[in-house]
Amino acid sequence: MLSIIDKYILKRYLATFSVMLLMFIPIGITIDVSEKVNKMIENHVPFSAIARYYVDFTIYFANLLFPIFLFLSIIWFTSKLANNTEIIAILSSGISFTRFLRPYIIGATLVSIFALIMGFFLVPRASEGFKNFRYDYLIGNGINEKRDNSDVYRQINKEEYIYVSNYNSTSKMAFNFSMERFEKDKLKYKVSASRIKWNAKDSSYTLFDYKKRKVGALGDIIEIAAKKDTVFKFDLEDLTPVVYIAETLSYGDLVRFIAKERERGSTNINVYLVVLYKKYSIPVSAFILTIIAVAVSSMKRRGGMGINLAIGILLAFAYVFLDKVFGVLAEKATTPPIIAVWIPNIVFGILAIYLLRNAKR
Repeated sequence: MLSIIDKYILKRYLATFSVMLLMFIPIGITIDVSEKVNKMIENHVPFSAIARYYVDFTIYFANLLFPIFLFLSIIWFTSKLANNTEIIAILSSGISFTRFLRPYIIGATLVSIFALIMGFFLVPRASEGFKNFRYDYLIGNGINEKRDNSDVYRQINKEEYIYVSNYNSTSKMAFNFSMERFEKDKLKYKVSASRIKWNAKDSSYTLFDYKKRKVGALGDIIEIAAKKDTVFKFDLEDLTPVVYIAETLSYGDLVRFIAKERERGSTNINVYLVVLYKKYSIPVSAFILTIIAVAVSSMKRRGGMGINLAIGILLAFAYVFLDKVFGVLAEKATTPPIIAVWIPNIVFGILAIYLLRNAKR
């Protein structure tokens, strides 16, 4: 059963966090509108598209800045409790600091469950709408920029590999196409073409400047044609997925997509894994940041709430900075994604233990 003090602190925890979100999101929307309004007017963006964009914007950035909002809201109301000597009164009544933390941990549990559900289902949809709007209306012509179109090399099954030097998603055409089939590490045949075009009507392909070399024991067999229609077991558009595709998939779809991309030998697999692991690391950060915020702000300081907020802002942005830096390292370098994603939580988890031990004293 929750005591009166538990209910009081838990109510303040959730209310302050909610108010913090409601305060900063309109500010973020206002800044975003001021930056993009000229581009929207130039491109004659429909009002309905703008309205959907800012709904997605709200969800997307609430999730992105979740650690900062949570951290600052806890420091805010805990500092007020400390300045009003409420914390001293609570601890003087015989309640230990660990017991005092209980409503905070309950609040962190509720917030982390909400963040987990958001990350699994709501944020992917919001990310898709947010990113699509930017590419369709604000960045270049949108269609080609949002796809990884150049030098695409994929393993489409256990025996076959495919390559295109460039892909145009408007014409459904790829250039410098080649497909190689291996059996027991030996090349069986290679198909090449200067261009390959997807025909949506009958799900076939047209190859221009077609050439097929079949490797034989006594000699190669070469087949050449100026144009050839054929069928392959892949969708040409699957070769060039949207660069932010992982962010737009729900948890189950993302796991299946990563498994599929592993088989294809995708070079972007680390990018996809970073997105997957962050779905767990962000909710866990709610507990770590809650403990740090309470430890920092539960002490009555000479500078009052301002000192606590300054420390909180510094630590919150340090967490976000580490998160971004190691996320990029995982995507671009050889750092294992699971390690890179969890390093901020590990570092701040150690800091939380240290600060908590000092606060108990």
